[in-house]
Amino acid sequence: MRKMAQFSDMISFSLLMLIPIFFCSDCDGGKVLVVPLEGSHWVNMNVLIKALHDQGHTVDVIRTNNSWYVKENSTYYNSITIHNSKWMDEEFIKEVIHKMINHDRGKSSLLSIVRLHMDMFSSLSKVHGMICEFVTNIFENEEIMKTLKERQYDLILTDPSWGSGILLAHKLQLPVVYNARWTVSSEGHLEIAPSPLSYIPMTMSGHTDKMTFFQRVKNVFFYMLMDLPSKLFTEPQYQALCDKYFHPPVNFRELLRGADIWLMRVDFVFEFPRPTMPNVIYIGGFQCKPAKTLPQDLEDFMQTSGDHGVIIMSLGAFVSNLPDDVSEEIAAAFAQLPQKVIWRYTGKRPSTLGNNTLLLDWMPQNDLLGHPKTQVFVAHGGTNGVQEALYHGIPVVGIPLFFDQYNNLLRLQERGGAKILSIATLDRNILHTAIKEVINEPSYRLSMQKLSHLHRDKPVQPLDSALFWIEFVMRHKGAAHLRTESYKLPWYSYYSVDVAVVLFTVVLIFSLSVFWTVKYLCVMLCCSRKRKTE
Repeated sequence: MRKMAQFSDMISFSLLMLIPIFFCSDCDGGKVLVVPLEGSHWVNMNVLIKALHDQGHTVDVIRTNNSWYVKENSTYYNSITIHNSKWMDEEFIKEVIHKMINHDRGKSSLLSIVRLHMDMFSSLSKVHGMICEFVTNIFENEEIMKTLKERQYDLILTDPSWGSGILLAHKLQLPVVYNARWTVSSEGHLEIAPSPLSYIPMTMSGHTDKMTFFQRVKNVFFYMLMDLPSKLFTEPQYQALCDKYFHPPVNFRELLRGADIWLMRVDFVFEFPRPTMPNVIYIGGFQCKPAKTLPQDLEDFMQTSGDHGVIIMSLGAFVSNLPDDVSEEIAAAFAQLPQKVIWRYTGKRPSTLGNNTLLLDWMPQNDLLGHPKTQVFVAHGGTNGVQEALYHGIPVVGIPLFFDQYNNLLRLQERGGAKILSIATLDRNILHTAIKEVINEPSYRLSMQKLSHLHRDKPVQPLDSALFWIEFVMRHKGAAHLRTESYKLPWYSYYSVDVAVVLFTVVLIFSLSVFWTVKYLCVMLCCSRKRKTE
């Protein structure tokens, strides 16, 4: 009986210990204001929003009335809709993408590259102009600003590729967490971490971290090509808002670099090794998860592939169609394969489409990539798709179209998991040969499976890490102790040019003093000898 009583007491004590676990959390339900982007950036931001809601936090999302990705009604966030006269629509994006595709398919020269970059920055400048109008509409609307202040948010979660969340956070005096890879001007690391151009390749340079002398020259050129237009056209638009609405005025670049936490959408299985900072948290692949059961019609299609398996193709959220001649060649290449093909495509149905190819407006990409029948992923190289392929260990045939896509695919190709094709030379034979090579050569799949094992072998999963650090900022009202002060320094102080100049001046003065002293002594000695001789 005594033992039974002791056992009963132990159970009671254990239950008492479990009560805090069930009814308490590390962070009470907080209030998060999300300022998102459109397109694929919203796809991964949406994952974070759902996870925050599941943790018991209240999430409000600011959107425009003509947003084409961020929906007004949702079960896991509240929307705050701002009326904007201008906004990006699908036609605007299509025009930009087709301009880039036409450039890639034309004759490439240094002049054409510069012209493409100028066109791209002109388009981006228009986008940032729309964002500035969006911010102005928020700041000028007293009712919305009153509502935002009364809700007493714990932090702002935003993507720094647009400046709206950055400006709003300063206006509301809230801590900031970035869901980042890019900023309004460059790749995120370039803003806050030392980034030597000798081994850190610039976007669109096409280089790895092992560069020859001439490649380093080209790398510097691409850095200037990215940095100068941003400083000339993009940042002044945001700085004008800072000058108008913030008193005392602040420097927009300092606001951009002053986030508490940077949740970086890469990891070092994917990224080339480089310097980093303590407030940069790597969450590459946080949107990836084990594959779920497919809808019955898709599962039936997968099973009809037999031993040959299935090829998945998608060119991302922004690319809904291609030039007709390109889509005809792609369809013809697929028709020659023994594998079944699932192709996410909403353009005109190609006349060369084979019976083995299924066209879909939308597909559960993560679940298809995690299916045991999937052999190859034909992709454009967007960050989300590349990370999902890496997570599931599926080799990639890459057809990069614009911006960072070639660099993303290059990272996989360098590690043996991908083969890159150019849209400029793409035809049915080239695509057919590339797909056969990637399927038949075991090294591609083995390399991707190795990368997948490395990526998954972590003490804390990326999404859990992201949630921890968001809640960390809530608990501590920021993370100032992790922020470097380097972003507040002028360039000459950051690179110690002023110190070098002072030291050079001191050495120069000392050297000249010694020289003139020795010269004076020599002259005096000569004069003394001359007098003695006389």
